[in-house]
Amino acid sequence: MNIDSAVTAAFTARDYKSDVKPVWCPGCGDYTVLSSITKALAELALPPEDVAVISGIGCSSRIPAYLNSYGFHGVHGRSLALATGLKLSRPDLTVLVTGGDGDGFSIGGNHFLHACRRNVDMTYIVMDNRVYGMTKGQPSPTTEPDWDNALSPGGTGLRPFNPLVIALASGANFIARGFSGDPSGTAKLITEAIQTPGFSFVEVLSPCVTFRPDQRDWKKIVRPAPVVPTEDIGQAARRLMTDDGFNLGVLFSGKREPYKLASHKDEGDMASLEKQFAISRGIL
Repeated sequence: MNIDSAVTAAFTARDYKSDVKPVWCPGCGDYTVLSSITKALAELALPPEDVAVISGIGCSSRIPAYLNSYGFHGVHGRSLALATGLKLSRPDLTVLVTGGDGDGFSIGGNHFLHACRRNVDMTYIVMDNRVYGMTKGQPSPTTEPDWDNALSPGGTGLRPFNPLVIALASGANFIARGFSGDPSGTAKLITEAIQTPGFSFVEVLSPCVTFRPDQRDWKKIVRPAPVVPTEDIGQAARRLMTDDGFNLGVLFSGKREPYKLASHKDEGDMASLEKQFAISRGIL
């Protein structure tokens, strides 16, 4: 066995799973997304202590508890802000952010725009089921305008949020879409996202069969994207604007340099700093 294969064999997907049992509904797509994440981490042979997973609020945001790595379950919509601060202060860590369409694109929508714009080196995995599953089935930003249920009779009539188009326009460096029904394919996308410098965004279609049983048909609709990945923003924009939401694969992979916190010169020891504050306050 050569050195490279020995390193790769150092971890298995099980090494990244905690002892906490997931409590998602039977049939939830998030189970296999969790599996895809652990497969990707094992493929990259990342030590669990070198990985941090940040989340907000929602069914999919429970993922940090189910992983044997550093994790933080933050407040609603603020996961990207937390992750940005962590990555800039600890650039040695591999930082993943997990969440859902409600957490990420509604209350967290502004953070999403600016995370794409800043292009900090981290990976954002959004499990999109087009519904607020944890709070019993309200329409989310990505819900179809004519989806009719007890909480939105006749549908909302609102145009759905298009996260991939927004990510491209805002500056994300890697954009892909996976499907929870294809855990190996999704693991491959997450692996590539982590390896790509800058802000990587992976939307994973993850059916909520409890409140959206119609989504069981997604497995018949999804298909590999009929085009190869591109780094041309104009070409990617044309593809994404005409995309029906069910093409899977890497849809954009750019070459923007990731944002890094500017280094600051040494300001001296604590005594010098205290003296500067004393002077500014007129004590000396």
